[in-house]
Amino acid sequence: MPLKMKLAQISFPEIPSPLGERVRVRGETMKHLARKLRKNMTDAERLLWRHLRNRELGGYKFRRQRPVGPYILDFVCLEKKLVVEIDGGQHAGQIELDAERSDYLKEKGYRVMRFWNNEVLKETESVLTVILSSLDGNVTALSPSSPLTPALSPRGEGE
Repeated sequence: MPLKMKLAQISFPEIPSPLGERVRVRGETMKHLARKLRKNMTDAERLLWRHLRNRELGGYKFRRQRPVGPYILDFVCLEKKLVVEIDGGQHAGQIELDAERSDYLKEKGYRVMRFWNNEVLKETESVLTVILSSLDGNVTALSPSSPLTPALSPRGEGE
């Protein structure tokens, strides 16, 4: 049997996207990519996860590296539809992509909070306070490192 026919008969696991089509990222399903990301978390993600796992923060359940549509979310509380994204330096150059992602999530009913790696590493308690305030319905919480900037911005990164 020719190689092309053999390859055509191989079935790869896929996950449905919200658009009804299957999502693949360079030959991997989102589920497999999320699993890799969970194994290779940044220091900031690892630190925050220690405080979010096992309902440690206010009794709210968080999931990490969770596929939602075409995206993999750093952390999400499904009960409150709150997404917490930890951004490294690479995100400074992809503002438009982050805005598209946030807009998509907002359309799906999620609120998105973004923190820089250094905020999580240096101001952990403040970050946790802002997240908990948002979970408890206090949307007037401010970002830890910039007291004049709401942590939940109007561009789909919160209210």
